[in-house]
Amino acid sequence: MTDQQTLRRQLKQLRHALPAREAASAQAAILRRLRRHTWFVRARRIAAYFGSNGEVDPMPLLTQISDPRRRLYLPVLHPFRHGRLWFCAWRPGDRLHPNRFGIPEPVKRGVHIRPAQQFDLVIVPLLGFDADGNRLGMGGGFYDRTFAFRANRRHMKRPLLVGLAYEMQRVERLPVQPWDIALDAVISECRVYERRPAPLSR
Repeated sequence: MTDQQTLRRQLKQLRHALPAREAASAQAAILRRLRRHTWFVRARRIAAYFGSNGEVDPMPLLTQISDPRRRLYLPVLHPFRHGRLWFCAWRPGDRLHPNRFGIPEPVKRGVHIRPAQQFDLVIVPLLGFDADGNRLGMGGGFYDRTFAFRANRRHMKRPLLVGLAYEMQRVERLPVQPWDIALDAVISECRVYERRPAPLSR
């Protein structure tokens, strides 16, 4: 078993052991920090995810968006490019269907689909993180492959990649592979860890 596999197992155990009341309180604090941050306030196209298996769930905040100029998108498995994601427009009440991993996806396609480059803000699930914005995911590499264009375009300000996590998911230092895409920030119940200044200039 590799070090990363061991770390994933340990972090999963920690997350699942968090009492429900503490998890709810921490999640509420995380979403308050996200709601008042400039990135979120100014973002028009926002991609996010449904929290599952103990993940911090951004949906209690995102489903409250009422401004018609702001659009919410959810990830869908890319039908042609293996291991990558598209993002599909979604509103509360739109029909969802589980993909092959059991994760709910919007059933709409066509004009409702957007590639990763077209977002202001992407809220990313994670299993572990460090203060430099390095992210440990579930091991599938979907987000790293989808946002690989960021590695060669370091001047790009969009999309901003922001992770949501409990403070206990922070580790001192994650091992980094050449293909890993760092986050611009991670929000925990304790603070916002910013890798670099990330305003949304318009």
